[in-house]
Amino acid sequence: MQIEKIDNGNAFDWGRTSQDYAKFRDIYPEIFYQKILEKNIGVPGQKILDLGTGTGVLPRNMYRFGADWTGIDISENQIAQAELLAEQQNMKISFHAVPAEKTDFPENSFDAVTACQCFWYFQPEVLMPVLKKILKPEGRILILQMMWLPFEDKIAQASENLVLKYNPDWSGAGERRHPVSLSENVLQYAALVSQEEFAVQIPFTRETWHGRMKACRGVGASLSGEKLAQWEQEHLTLLHQTVPEQFKILHHIAMAELKIKK
Repeated sequence: MQIEKIDNGNAFDWGRTSQDYAKFRDIYPEIFYQKILEKNIGVPGQKILDLGTGTGVLPRNMYRFGADWTGIDISENQIAQAELLAEQQNMKISFHAVPAEKTDFPENSFDAVTACQCFWYFQPEVLMPVLKKILKPEGRILILQMMWLPFEDKIAQASENLVLKYNPDWSGAGERRHPVSLSENVLQYAALVSQEEFAVQIPFTRETWHGRMKACRGVGASLSGEKLAQWEQEHLTLLHQTVPEQFKILHHIAMAELKIKK
């Protein structure tokens, strides 16, 4: 993928990091899923579409609550991992490799659409008319994001600085606490129902934090093989020299619930 507003327009490919993504990015805490459930999203009788599903983290973790989930992603490798993990867990989830803007489900197919850690990749002026078509009348959209906080967490900041050393164009750095950003193109088609923000401490080991960082866009999805190997060696050395075997990283979660306008 190449998006002008992301990483200074440099290309990245989530398919290159799918195995690490599957292993190390299923890290959302239980409160994250309970907050979704409190919004009456994911309950029995609902059909839900997860955009940018990656390895199916959201559908697989919400599956236990009884909704019928479908996940789509632009990366075939990500979808392959999602299908494998769902099969291993005996989950009946439908996955498709297709860009969100080009999905072609019938009208009124879904009660809700979710987009976790991915909405900034989409073209809302193209996507929103598609969502209005495939969502049922007054169907809902739930946009979710979880970011580590480098200005409040020294471990996160050190790891982030190392990513920038090898990939200075990476635009995923420097996150602060903030609500989900909603453009006029989004609000033209959907009305804001609620916004919610809260902080969480996510537990890691040196191995799982290293894997989480490797599976980010600025590292595994974009660095050359040589640079990736150098980054890995330096990052592992950093962790072994500066942090205990087990630790927690401060993250900020933000959710925006919207309802499709009639």
